[in-house]
Amino acid sequence: MWSGRPPADLDLTRRVYADIARHPLPFATPEILDTEIHEGVLITYERELSGSPFRSEAVMSSSERDLPATETAALLTVLRALATVPGTESMRRLTVQGDSRPLWQGHTRFPNALAALVRRAAHRHGDVLVDHLPHLSAVVEQVVVSLTALPDSPITAIHGDLVPPNIHVDETGSPTAVLDFGFFTTAGDPAFEAAVTAAVWDMYGPHAEHHASTLTGLFARELGHPVETLELYQAVYALTTYDLFSSDGSDGHFDWCVALLRRNRAACAR
Repeated sequence: MWSGRPPADLDLTRRVYADIARHPLPFATPEILDTEIHEGVLITYERELSGSPFRSEAVMSSSERDLPATETAALLTVLRALATVPGTESMRRLTVQGDSRPLWQGHTRFPNALAALVRRAAHRHGDVLVDHLPHLSAVVEQVVVSLTALPDSPITAIHGDLVPPNIHVDETGSPTAVLDFGFFTTAGDPAFEAAVTAAVWDMYGPHAEHHASTLTGLFARELGHPVETLELYQAVYALTTYDLFSSDGSDGHFDWCVALLRRNRAACAR
């Protein structure tokens, strides 16, 4: 029952879910089987997803410096599996959160679509961001140039928000379901999925920066993505989501994005 705001284009969301669900994956994904309006409330009938989330909150409170092997193994399973799902026209028509147009509109290459998004996002509330990053314009130009120089890559399904609550596992730690598509869901380079996952898996825990660095290195080794590309995509994520929870920079996500950009080599190179 959609007590809040339903997807702006439910039919498109339903097609994207179907595009993903038709592929054999080692875990379940959402699928809208039917819909109805009951007393003015949207009701979607969906595939039941089993398992329990790694954590109910994205914040990692554990003081352990090293991530458990079960978590890294589960993340690799999810990333490898999603990278087998071809990107579809429906995925290309999606609009990522905070933007006003489909990501791929007017573009034939994923890096170029991201470059245009970076420019649009910087104009949304860049005046707030520049107070913390005085060289914002140079950072944006550096990231745009680096994006457009990337080679073509496979275009696959991108979840875009693989935080602990969105991956369910069984008692052994094996993934049983991936849910809550839509925040940054699109078709794109599977390296983008790996990069964002490494950055957001633990955003606010006591060892968050160490965990992000560890996962970035792990995904580079195990999935064959250049570290430089992963770091570039992480800068893109920060530049395009910094204002999604407040327009004045008064939230934790904004601070996290600023900190990432300050230490990110792709954003600092000039």
